[in-house]
Amino acid sequence: MMENTKVGGSVDEIEIILENDGERGIDRPDTAEHDNPVLQALRRLATRAMGLTGADIERIVREARLKARREKRRLAYADIEAGIRGHRPPVSYDVRWRFAIHESGHAVVHHALRLGSIKGLTIDAKDGGHNTVTFATSTPDTEDWYGRLLAMLMAGRAAELIVLKTVSAGSGGAEESDLARATRVALDMEQALGFGGRHPLLYLEHKNPTTILSRDAELAERVHRRLEFAQARATDVIIENRRAFDRLVRALFDAQALDGQAVMDILVADS
Repeated sequence: MMENTKVGGSVDEIEIILENDGERGIDRPDTAEHDNPVLQALRRLATRAMGLTGADIERIVREARLKARREKRRLAYADIEAGIRGHRPPVSYDVRWRFAIHESGHAVVHHALRLGSIKGLTIDAKDGGHNTVTFATSTPDTEDWYGRLLAMLMAGRAAELIVLKTVSAGSGGAEESDLARATRVALDMEQALGFGGRHPLLYLEHKNPTTILSRDAELAERVHRRLEFAQARATDVIIENRRAFDRLVRALFDAQALDGQAVMDILVADS
């Protein structure tokens, strides 16, 4: 059984898949699947389609079939790929480069901190960049685990700072953005999960993080310190894995979409 949850903002979205099979074997997809050209093509299409709904995919396939029928030929891979991309104008060099840096930061930290596997990366989604990553549900949900999760969520922003020395608004700006998600996790750690710096045994429910953090400056400071630490940790991890990170940025910039096997080939090669 899998549960899909999307995390991200207008230019960065992470799709999280919780898997029941633990961390064993998360580094490499099945070899037989890797050698199957049909499955490879399907993985490439699935990577291209990240961020689209089932209805979007049905429409794209239907329109591609009609186009092939009108031209009296068989449906081809290129028809589906073109349909997925639609008529969006190409992304500018600078924006595409920033997207690649941001998404590669998430991937490198996710892999290095052994949070799970990576199913794909794209910087050519309708709303910008997109990740699909997995978390093994058998992992104990300790304070250390949540700390690693926070580092992964802050890794896109950390990567931008390392390479570009500036950050974009892509980490925030929406309810499901990196910063919004990380803030909620850090607030839960302080108030609901038993890891707080003040009264850790109290469970304090909250429905609106903005309201409670705006009213409690001391709590806001503790939450912000957790986010600062997570960003610093992500920075250290990326620097420690700089060679793999740089290779992944270049590959993602050039291809615009990489399936999980392609990502892991890069990350594992330098580990």
